[in-house]
Amino acid sequence: MSDMAERLAAVQARIAEACGRVGRDTEEVQLLAAAKKRTPEEVDEAAGAGVMTVGENRVQEAREKIPLCSGRLEWHMIGHLQSNKVREAVRLFSMIHSVDSAKLLAAIDSACGATGKTMPVCLEVNVSGESSKFGLVPGDVPALLEMSSGLMNVDVVGLMTMPPFTPDPEGARPYFRKLREFRDKWRDATGMMLGDLSIGMSNDFEVAVEEGATWIRLGTLLFGDRDR
Repeated sequence: MSDMAERLAAVQARIAEACGRVGRDTEEVQLLAAAKKRTPEEVDEAAGAGVMTVGENRVQEAREKIPLCSGRLEWHMIGHLQSNKVREAVRLFSMIHSVDSAKLLAAIDSACGATGKTMPVCLEVNVSGESSKFGLVPGDVPALLEMSSGLMNVDVVGLMTMPPFTPDPEGARPYFRKLREFRDKWRDATGMMLGDLSIGMSNDFEVAVEEGATWIRLGTLLFGDRDR
């Protein structure tokens, strides 16, 4: 078994344990390999081990990398997306996890309309209130959900957040839980499913799973240190 396959198996075991602690089915949790600054060879190694979905933070990097990687992979945008990169993002990605404004949502809808594509998206919510982080103020989300109901080419399928980094994974729990509580509140108010919660990274993914994550974004834990 390769190092990548061993790391993936270890992650899957930890996901199963976290699911077991809260009575969830492991099939509810999807793993996304965060490939920022990873080489095509590393991505293909992950694909060979069984990874199906890859996340990129930058459109430019994805544009260069995707043609060099396995064609069976699905690619998601997980970083901040600028409006002037939307047209290309719509071409490259199957899902966008980081929609943080009405302007961006409208631009994605327009770009998809021009290509006959429907894009599933998550709204990024700045639950922590940190000025250094992107994301919608929670109070602005209901209006954006209402706006999205009038758009034909985007499907708001859930929410995403980035908690403040803390060495203790438990430090992320209040932020993941708050996002889930917001989701439940907004789902009740709008009737939208909002089934996806894109939360959890290498340091805190088990806590995220316990709090309802459906997408976890893992980089170092899968690929190892970049200088390996």
